[in-house]
Amino acid sequence: MKTKQKSHSVYFASELFSVKHLIGNAYLAEAIYEKSHGRFLCRLPQDFELRGLHPQTIRDQDIRALLECDLALFNFDGTELDSGTVIEFMFAKFADIPSVVLRSDLRGAGDQGKGDPWNLMASFYPRTATVVVPSLIRYRTLQKKRRGNRAPGDVVHLAGQHASATATLACDQLATSVVRALNKVAALEPVMPRHLQEEVYHWLSRMPGLRGKERALRKELERVLERKVERGLL
Repeated sequence: MKTKQKSHSVYFASELFSVKHLIGNAYLAEAIYEKSHGRFLCRLPQDFELRGLHPQTIRDQDIRALLECDLALFNFDGTELDSGTVIEFMFAKFADIPSVVLRSDLRGAGDQGKGDPWNLMASFYPRTATVVVPSLIRYRTLQKKRRGNRAPGDVVHLAGQHASATATLACDQLATSVVRALNKVAALEPVMPRHLQEEVYHWLSRMPGLRGKERALRKELERVLERKVERGLL
């Protein structure tokens, strides 16, 4: 009898303030689900974050969701990394959450020379894999391959949805690379020593100043820790 594959929740950290962000996040999350055959279930903050709430309520909600997830995916695009995404990445490392850092931006950034194209303070953390793909170059390569030497006119190009078809193919390939990286970090052994787990997660319930009663917050993080231990994540 074939054993059912264990699925993992993945916190999807990325910008979500424009229609380009929303479409890109949604499509990539769905492509990751498809390419992993349902193993990786991305949780998009754009689907549960409510902008009408108090800023701290929104922040607390994101921190709780991140800690509850099995793994995390962080989008490091831009000449300057999104500060909220970087903070969430560091929080994931404090909690020893297996993480994938994704950059699809071809522009150079940071201070590492031939290293990662972002600030060196966001690199070299354990239980972390990076996926760096210059998406514009991949898009143009795929575009040329699909149409050959004949470029369609504007009407044919738009009516035939050539641009979106090429972008979709590029995103599907990116999703395959992300799934490979998620599988890699999911298999890595925890870094946090067992004898420190309860203390660390107790501290994580207090360190960010989450709203709520201290005892209830501690119990909440104890349940999160217990679930991660049961699933072999810690």
